[in-house]
Amino acid sequence: MRFFYSIVLCLVALCGQSQTIFSADYANQADVKVFVVDYENQCDLKVFKVDYANQAKGNEGLWYFVEYANQSDHKIFFADYANQSDLKIYFVKYKNQAGWRNKSKQHLLY
Repeated sequence: MRFFYSIVLCLVALCGQSQTIFSADYANQADVKVFVVDYENQCDLKVFKVDYANQAKGNEGLWYFVEYANQSDHKIFFADYANQSDLKIYFVKYKNQAGWRNKSKQHLLY
């Protein structure tokens, strides 16, 4: 019985860490407010937009954007100014470039 509970707990933990993202229209609808910076060295997280939901695994900066809030793991709002944001992101061109630069902010997307 313990083995069964261990397996279930591991599956729940893995499913809870995917990065399906919904872009909210208003700041009060979002879990996290993000600001897109112009340069990679200014960001907390380097993000790569994947084409399919099953590619957005873990908390590695691989994001899949969904159309509805109830399909997402995280709701974000794109802030107009850096000082209004919780997290600064930079969109990268290649999947292998994605990842955290500032690991102290990693808890925001768990």
